[in-house]
Amino acid sequence: MKNNIIKSTTIIGIRKNKSVVIAGDGQVSMGNTIMKANVKKVRRLGSNNSIITGFAGSTADAFALFERLESKLDQYKDQLKRACVELAKDWRTDRYLRRLEAMMIVADKNVSLLLSGTGDVIETDDGILAIGSGGPYANSAAKALIKNTSMNAKEVALESLNIAAEICVYTNHNVVFEEINS
Repeated sequence: MKNNIIKSTTIIGIRKNKSVVIAGDGQVSMGNTIMKANVKKVRRLGSNNSIITGFAGSTADAFALFERLESKLDQYKDQLKRACVELAKDWRTDRYLRRLEAMMIVADKNVSLLLSGTGDVIETDDGILAIGSGGPYANSAAKALIKNTSMNAKEVALESLNIAAEICVYTNHNVVFEEINS
C-alpha cells in the first residue's frame, strides 16, 4: 500500500519588494507513476480575488480547506491573518478537518502565511515559504537567488521551481503562478 501514497508538488511563495507570487508545479504522482502533469494547484480567493493560495497534499482535502478558508474570509471581511488563525483552530480541533492531509501557502498584499493541519500559522521572516515534496529544494534555491541576483519575485519563484523539478521526482516544469503587485 505504501506505493499508493499520493505524493505531489512543490509550492513556493515569494514576497519581494512590492510583489508577492505563489507558484506551483503541475505534477500529481501515485507511487512511482505520474498520474497527471498539468494540475493547477494555485488559485485566487477572497471577495475581490485579492488573496492567492497554493496547496500541497490531497487535492480533495485542499479543496475542502479552500472552501473553509473562503468561509472564514467572508466571516472576517477579508482579514487574511485572522481568517487563517480561525481556520487553523478548526483544522486542529474539528474531527473531520483533523483527517485532512494538505498544507497551504496563502498571501495577500500584506502577509504571507503557511497553514498546516497541526495548527501552524507561520508568517515568513524572509519572504520565502515552500511546501511539498520539493519544498526544501525550492526554498534553498530561492534563498540563494534572492541573496545573489536582482531577480524579481516572479523570476525567483519560477527559477526555484525549475531547480526543484530537476531534483525532486514528484515535481515537474509545468509551472502555474498567481501574482499580486501593490
